[in-house]
Amino acid sequence: MDIRLLRALVAVADCGAFGVAARGLSITQPALSKQIRTLEAEVGGALFTRGRHGAEPTRLGATLLPEARELVRRADQLTRRAGQFRRGEAGSLAVGFGLSGIDLAPQAVAAFRRRFPGVEISLEDMSSASQIEAVRGGDLDVGFVRLPAPDDLARLVVLTDTLAVAAPRDADPPPTDPMGVAAWLRGRPVVRLTRAKGPGLVRQIELFEREFDARPEPVQEASDLQTVLALVAAGVGVALVPAGAADIASSTVVVTAIGDGGGAGGVSDGASGAVSAAASGAVSDVVSAAVSWRIGAVWDPARVTRVRDNFLAVVRDLVRRRGATSRPAGSGSAPGCRGSGTPPSP
Repeated sequence: MDIRLLRALVAVADCGAFGVAARGLSITQPALSKQIRTLEAEVGGALFTRGRHGAEPTRLGATLLPEARELVRRADQLTRRAGQFRRGEAGSLAVGFGLSGIDLAPQAVAAFRRRFPGVEISLEDMSSASQIEAVRGGDLDVGFVRLPAPDDLARLVVLTDTLAVAAPRDADPPPTDPMGVAAWLRGRPVVRLTRAKGPGLVRQIELFEREFDARPEPVQEASDLQTVLALVAAGVGVALVPAGAADIASSTVVVTAIGDGGGAGGVSDGASGAVSAAASGAVSDVVSAAVSWRIGAVWDPARVTRVRDNFLAVVRDLVRRRGATSRPAGSGSAPGCRGSGTPPSP
């Protein structure tokens, strides 16, 4: 049955007159009369009696009216719901994040919830490699991953993170330059994250230790970053963590970001001892790659959803409001739509 016919029945019953009902429906009175006649033919009887006081439902019309009202109400509700889906104000969104997105991703989700409360959101903690496969497979709409990302995925660079030293507040503070940190770590007990949980972070730490000859003494592994920080707080050892871990560390743990050292360790140019610009730049690149990496939001451009686009707009707005894409000691990186990232890969 055409919902327009039921809407005509409800309108005439509510208004008590064909002329008023027609104006309310934005149609002519003859068109409304035709709709009522069509409905009467379908139900097999007259629905209204007309008199000096307007139109009154017949017994048949009064019998049909409650169900017609309910169907019209549900149709209007469905129309509104469809509009919400079309505008991305309803639906579902699956977001993934890893260790380096541990602060930005939840902030973006919270901001999105406030703006679009009708969308159901799931937030999953997984490695960058797992997120990339989930995005490709359609199980995630957006992932916050360590860059670079595969070329078949679109990406938005959201921040640059750096390695940092997590140590008990009462321990002697580490230096902030890479060489100094490496010397400070030699022989110290360290707590590590398991490779299965954070393969990208583990590779980053291994790159740093290899480049700067840091030789700490591993004493324990943990399967999540919160446990690593708890073990540091308990005095089991220190740890190399993303600088963003400062946001989840307890007050008894100090997280000190590692800087790039200003190009320290450059190659000397003959007897003068000067460091050539090319050599200094090359060393600086190595240092930056060892201590910092970029984080990006990635998605599958072949799957287009308004909900995801609305979420990415929230992410862009959040990045702009943060004022920069770098941690305080990180190497700055302007936000963009695509990027090659820095080694190691996810």
